[in-house]
Amino acid sequence: VGVPGENAVQVGQRLLQKFGGISGLHRAPFNELCRQHGIAEAKAAQIKAAIELGRRLTLESPDERPTINSPADAAALVQYEMSALEQEHLRVLLLDRRNRVLEVVEIYRGSVNSSQVRVGEGFKEAIRKNASALVVIHNHPSGDPTPSPDDVAVTRAIVQAGKLLDVDVLDHLVIGQGRWVSLKERGLGFS
Repeated sequence: VGVPGENAVQVGQRLLQKFGGISGLHRAPFNELCRQHGIAEAKAAQIKAAIELGRRLTLESPDERPTINSPADAAALVQYEMSALEQEHLRVLLLDRRNRVLEVVEIYRGSVNSSQVRVGEGFKEAIRKNASALVVIHNHPSGDPTPSPDDVAVTRAIVQAGKLLDVDVLDHLVIGQGRWVSLKERGLGFS
């Protein structure tokens, strides 16, 4: 449904232009969306829900689960959403024996540093889901995916724990704005 003088497509185009595309709409605070002409709370909720449903759809059916064959595959799965987050989030992709995604689990929110991240949290979910491997991913809200010394220390601790628990830690990715870095490809924290 549109508004007087604009049909629904025109309203959608206006919102996409104002917020800089779908990722901008995803990042937009709910109340900011509600302040737009023609967008009440119900419509804003529908927009946010549609974006979230699209994200979840990729994890729907076991046969249609994404397979992670490279760091680029893992980054492609989460880059859109995680690059829009305004706070650091640490997540793990739990993988089965064929490297298909079982679940994406959020482990931590806040600054990623070795004194605050509870390494066991990711493995608790991995064991519960009978995951064979995992990929650690976190974002840098600054947009710069350059790994920090704390990122490397956390990676080292997670890799060590994975060896003890027989869960393969395939990589640790840092997501930035439009870019990402693989700590494994850079030889950081993996030995």
